[in-house]
Amino acid sequence: MALGYDGKLYILAFDHRGSFQKKMFGIEGDPTPEEVEKISDAKRLIFEGMLEAVNRGAEPGATGVLVDEQFGSNIPQRAREHHLKLAMPVEKSGQDEFDFEYGDDFGAHIEKFDPDFSKVLVRYNPDDDETINRRQLERLKRLADWLHENDGKFLFELLVPANEQQLASVDGDTDRYDAELRPGLMRQAIQEIQNAGVEVDIWKIEGVDEREDAEMLAEETRTGPGREGVVCVLLGRGASTEKVEHWLRIAAPVKGFVGFAIGRSIWWDALKGWLGDELDREAAAAQIADNYLHFIETYAGQGVAG
Repeated sequence: MALGYDGKLYILAFDHRGSFQKKMFGIEGDPTPEEVEKISDAKRLIFEGMLEAVNRGAEPGATGVLVDEQFGSNIPQRAREHHLKLAMPVEKSGQDEFDFEYGDDFGAHIEKFDPDFSKVLVRYNPDDDETINRRQLERLKRLADWLHENDGKFLFELLVPANEQQLASVDGDTDRYDAELRPGLMRQAIQEIQNAGVEVDIWKIEGVDEREDAEMLAEETRTGPGREGVVCVLLGRGASTEKVEHWLRIAAPVKGFVGFAIGRSIWWDALKGWLGDELDREAAAAQIADNYLHFIETYAGQGVAG
C-alpha cells in the first residue's frame, strides 16, 4: 500500500480521555461504571452533532470521527454504519512520553475495530531529553511498521511544546514561541521522526501564522522517496474560533494540506451548555453541527490545493 492519503478529510475529534474526564466532569482517577456511562453519553452527543452535520450535507467520503475505545461505546460501529471515516487512538492518554494504551496488545485492539486511521498524539521537542525522544521513536517505528505491514494508515498528531529554555528565550511569551520558534522546531521534529524510520501517512499538526511556514512543513512531510502522497491536516488545540479560522485560512491553499482534525473548538461549549442544563440535547447537537460545518466552509472557501 502506497504511503499517504488521497482525498479531503474533515475529522471531528473527540478521543480525549484523561483530560476529558477531569476538565469536563471533574473526575479524578479511574471512573466508576456509572461515571464511564456519563462520559460515554457525552461522546454520543458529540457524535449526534456529527450526524446532524451529515444530514445537512457534510461531504460524504471526507467526513470522519476520531473517537476512543475507552469511552466511545458503540460510536465506532455507528460511524461505520453511516459510512464515516473512522480514526482511533493508540497512545496512552495524558502522558508526556508516548507509550501504547494497550501495551503489546495494541495490534489486537486495532484489528478489533479496523479503523481507517490509527492515531497517536506525540509530544516531541528536538531539544528535549535525547533518551526519552529515542525511546518514543523506537515505539513509534514499531507501530508504523505494524500498520504498514497490515495495510493500515498512520495518523500522527505532533505537538512541540516549549521547554523552559525556549520559553525564556522569548521572554515567556507563548505567542512569540508559536510564531518565532515552533515552526522550525516542528520541521526538525518531522525530520528526526522520519530519519528514525517512522513513516507517517497523515500528519496532524499545529497551526502556524504564516503561509510560508505551512508550505515549509507540508514540503518537509513529503521529503524523501515514497512520501509523495503524504498529507497534513490541521489540529485545533482548543483555540478560539477566530484563531482556528486563521489557521485554516493559512493552511487550506497549501499543497499537501487536505483538511483538519478539530475537537474542543467544535464541541466544548455545546457540551458544557448541555451538562449545565443551558441547552437541551438537540440544541447542543445542533450547535456542534453548526461549528463543524462552519470550519469546513472556512477551509473549503480558501481553495484546497491537496
